[in-house]
Formats: sequence, structure tokens, C-alpha cells
Amino acid sequence: MKIVFFGSPASALPSFKKILEIGHRIELVVTQPDKPFGRGKKVAPPPVKKLATELNIPRYQPFKIRTDPLAIQKIKIIKPDLIVVVAYGQIIPSSIIYFPKFNSINLHFSLLPKYRGASPVQWTLLKGENKTGITIFQLNEKMDEGDILSQEEIDIFPGEKAFELEVRLAQKGAELLGKTISQIDIIKPIKQNHSQATYAPKLRKEDGKIDWSKDALFIDRQVRAFNPRPSAFSYFSEKRIKIYEGKVKEELPEFSSPGKILAIAKEGIEVCCGGRSIYLIQRLQPENKKEMDAHAYSLGAKIKPGNAFK
Repeated sequence: MKIVFFGSPASALPSFKKILEIGHRIELVVTQPDKPFGRGKKVAPPPVKKLATELNIPRYQPFKIRTDPLAIQKIKIIKPDLIVVVAYGQIIPSSIIYFPKFNSINLHFSLLPKYRGASPVQWTLLKGENKTGITIFQLNEKMDEGDILSQEEIDIFPGEKAFELEVRLAQKGAELLGKTISQIDIIKPIKQNHSQATYAPKLRKEDGKIDWSKDALFIDRQVRAFNPRPSAFSYFSEKRIKIYEGKVKEELPEFSSPGKILAIAKEGIEVCCGGRSIYLIQRLQPENKKEMDAHAYSLGAKIKPGNAFK
């Protein structure tokens, strides 16, 4: 089967590899433009482009595919049997969606119709779900509303972070994608129940600001959901501190104001939260510095019990 693959980040790589592994031909890769990355802001290609380059598969990187006439021209020349989309990052126009022999399909990291949108993994953790899954569905002109071809439910592990869950979903999704493609001509699509839809809009950096008046369970979910990007954060001495790892402490403190540091030990920094709960910060990244152990940071910053995060 001739396939055009749309994808950009590392989470799309298992599906890319699976398509080739099961004997199909990827004739063209459409991916996002190269972008500045990391602290040095060096321009880097998307992971999918890197793999396609290594495999000598043609690549195309439109800035806005909805207004790029060359994209559909390239696809028409190939005459693909199927278009597969995995975390591409742009809305694809109907002229491309419906062009192949089979309706274009998309791998989404949630159990649709729950968590439609750009950040399903993060919102699943933020909302405290204990299960999630993967969905392969037919694309249409609306956001994640197409008919479902296949789904698989997956348990969320205790303490699992967003990047860890995304890696598992990407692997499981690739396996399901392979099975779905092999049966694409016989699967009967199932319409989504739109009344049960929930949404997972793209996260903004400011969404990671910790409100210490929330209870520690919520803050723990926020830290895990925002790891590694856009990252949960707070302020200490007017400097931004990214918080990457921690856990809820079981014991209850005497009444103290949210954000106040209760204790410091090798295990980390204990912070008072809403509902008389405690969150233990274990790993963090001070402004303009590398990620480090929270206890090591407390020594260098001379943090003491009674100080507060804001």
C-alpha cells in the first residue's frame, strides 16, 4: 500500500516505523518546519524528518498546509492509497483528507470522544483519570470528530508523568495502527457520541503556574501532567522555579499558609498546600540553571522552613 505519512514529534516515530515494518511504502513524509529548540535555540528538524532523511524518504515541510497548493500537488502525483496522521500539528484541508483511495486516518492519544484536541495526555493526567487509551479514526474537517475505526484502553500507572505515558501510548498506538491498516477495507466505522465529548486544548506556559491553595493531590497531577513541557512552576525570591518531580506526603501539617515551606530534608522540600495537605518537591530547575535535586537547591539558595513559594 502506498502511504503518505503526516507527523512531527518523537511520539509519531513508532507508527512511522510500524508502517514500514509491516511492508507498506511511505512515499512522502509531511512534517512541521524546522524550529529553534532548547536553551540555545538552535534550529532543529522534527524527529520524523530526521528519520525520513536517514531512510531517504522524500519530505515536505509546509508552514501552513491549508494555504499551500504545492502540498496537494505532491500528494496527487503519488496517488496514495492512504494518508496516516500521527501528531502532525496542523489542520489538514479536505482536499487532502479525501483524496486517497481510503479516507485519511489519525492516531489520537485518548479514548475519543474524550479529550479531543492538542494535549490529550496532559489533560488526562490533570483531570486525575486512572485509564486512558488510543483511538484510530477517520479524519474529517472537524477537530477529532471523525468516525472511529479502532480503540484500545490503557491503565495509567501511579505517579506516571506525561512523557512516560505518551511513550507507552505511542508504542501501543503503533501496534493498533498496524492492525487497523491491515483491515482498512473491512472495518466498519463507528460514529462518535458527540454528547460525551470533552476537550484538551493546547497548554500555555502560564497554565503551569502552581496555585498552592490547591490541595497536594491536584498539584501532584499538575506537576506530572506538565512534565517536561510546558512544566509546572512557582516563584521563590522572585525567581521562577520549574518543578519536575515530587509526591504527596501522607501526614497533615499544623495550619499553615499555602506555599509556606514546612521542612527541608534530603528527600526534598515540604510545602504546605490547600486542604491542610503537603507536597514534597524532589526535582526542580532554578531559573537559568540545570535541573537538580531539590535538597541540593535548598542548600545553595539557603532556603529555610518558614520561607514561601509564590
